Amino acid sequence: MKPITQENDRLGFVGIGYMGRPIARRLLESGFKLTAYDRDHSRTEELIQYGGAVARSVAELSSSCNVVLSCLPSDEAVVDIYGGSGGVFANSHRGSRVIDLSTVYPETAQQLSGLGSERGVEVLDVTISGSTPAAENGLLTLFGGGDQACFAAAESIFRVMAKKYFYLGPSGSGATMKLVVNTLLGIGMQAIAEAVALGEKAGLDRNRLLDVLSQTAVVAPAHVGKLQRAMKSDYRPQFPIRLMNKDFGLILNLAAAVGARMPAAGAAFEINARQSDEGAEQDFSAVILQMEKRAHVGSNGDGRTRSGVE
Repeated sequence: MKPITQENDRLGFVGIGYMGRPIARRLLESGFKLTAYDRDHSRTEELIQYGGAVARSVAELSSSCNVVLSCLPSDEAVVDIYGGSGGVFANSHRGSRVIDLSTVYPETAQQLSGLGSERGVEVLDVTISGSTPAAENGLLTLFGGGDQACFAAAESIFRVMAKKYFYLGPSGSGATMKLVVNTLLGIGMQAIAEAVALGEKAGLDRNRLLDVLSQTAVVAPAHVGKLQRAMKSDYRPQFPIRLMNKDFGLILNLAAAVGARMPAAGAAFEINARQSDEGAEQDFSAVILQMEKRAHVGSNGDGRTRSGVE
C-alpha cells in the first residue's frame, strides 16, 4: 500500500473541535493539503490562515479528498457523518482511506470498517490519548485498529500528531484500547479527587496539598497538570467532563458485554455524572469540586481550606 505523503495526497478533516482544531492545524503546518468541514462553519474558517480549505458539506469534502480524518464527539455523530447519501462513504472514490480518531464503541468502529469495505474504502480506527496541549504540540499517543499495512502507510500523518503510536490489531482494537486507557484516566482522577478532599478535611492547606501531591510518584503524568491547574481553580476544558462521562458509558457497556466486573469504574462514573450534570463546560478534573462539595470543604481563594457542616 502506497504511503500517504504531503505531495501526493489531499486530506479531509471532519470535526474541528477541542482536539480536531489543533490536529488539523499541525497537519497544515507540516505541509499537508487539507480541506476541513464542521457543522459550525466558523471553526473551519479559522484554518484558512494556515492554508486550509473549507468544505460546505461532507459530500464536497469526501469527493475532493483521498484521505478523510474525523474527530467527532459520539458514536451517533460518526455514523451520521459516514452513512447515508450525503455521507463520506457515498461520496468517496474507491481506494480512498479513512482514519477515524473519535472515541467510539468498538462495534461502531467495526461497523464503519464494514461500510467502508463495501465502497472500496480502507478504514482505520485510530484513537487519541492526550488533551489539547498535547495535540497542539504533537505529543499525543495513538492506538490503531484495522489493516496493518494501511496503518503503516499512514505513519506520515501519525508522526505529525503524536509522540507515540501503536498498532493494536484488527478493526475495533484502537477503540477498545482507548476505553482501557480512559478507564485508568477517569478512575485515577476520581481517586485523586477523593484524596484531595480527605487531605483538606483533615486540615491540610489546599494549595500545599495539591502542589506536593503533583510531585509524588503515585500521580500519573496525565494528572499532574490537572493538580497544578486546580491550585488556580482553573477547570477550563482540555478534556471536557461531558466527554469523559460519555466514555465512562462506553466503558461500562463494553464491560457488561464481555463480562468484566468494574466496581471502581461504576463508582467513578457516578461522581463524574453528578459534576457533569452541573451544566458548566468544565474539564474532567472538576470531579475535585464534586468531592470537595461532598466533604463540605474547598478553597476560599487564598489556598487555605474552608470547612463547613450541613
